[in-house]
Amino acid sequence: MIDAEFAREIARPLSGSADDYDGLLELIGDARFVLLAEATHGTHEFYSERAAITRRLITEKSFSILAIEADWPDSSRVHRYVRGATADANANEALSGFRRFPSWMWRNTVVLEFVEWMREFNRDIDPKRAPVGFYGMDLYSLHASIEAVLKYLEKVDPDSRFWIDLRGAGQIGVLHQRRIERAIGVIYRPEAERFSHYFHARLPEQFDAIIHIDETRAVAPLEQTSPWDAGKLPETYPFKV
Repeated sequence: MIDAEFAREIARPLSGSADDYDGLLELIGDARFVLLAEATHGTHEFYSERAAITRRLITEKSFSILAIEADWPDSSRVHRYVRGATADANANEALSGFRRFPSWMWRNTVVLEFVEWMREFNRDIDPKRAPVGFYGMDLYSLHASIEAVLKYLEKVDPDSRFWIDLRGAGQIGVLHQRRIERAIGVIYRPEAERFSHYFHARLPEQFDAIIHIDETRAVAPLEQTSPWDAGKLPETYPFKV
């Protein structure tokens, strides 16, 4: 049997019926993560079949997280829509954040229909199970992402200041992780920075307490005629960056 004949022998035809992917769902089994790829972006058939598979994963396997290759702030708007927590009137409005090229990658009729399906699914969902979410994994728009994070912090934690007693943090494993710490240095040399200014440390073994402040500003010098105020760069200013 030649390769082409063997491929035909094991291939399972897709007829458009509801049981097309029964074998695939059986193959997936109890997997917690399912990755769906495509040969090209923007191909209707790929998007349509992906949506069909995802619907079955949600309804039959109780998947609740849909993570896509898209900018997370734009996806977050869609997420709010499918969760019923937005002022957007429909999926078209919810998808309006996708304006960067290629906007058609997510602003298309297949995705629009699927987003509406997700919203309806969440509306009629059993209260005992988790609602479905729509998440973007990428950071194409760095500045927009930063702005979204800052707005969130201003809303939930406007001060973003706290301190931790490290002596009593023995039960918090994440604080005991070995991390890279930077020592304050006078001269900044990028070519030697990693070796001259960084070392490994575990916070509770080095400090009794730690103070965290999210947003800071420079001190105001008493001498208003300092080189910095005059627009001159101090000799320790970073270079070759």
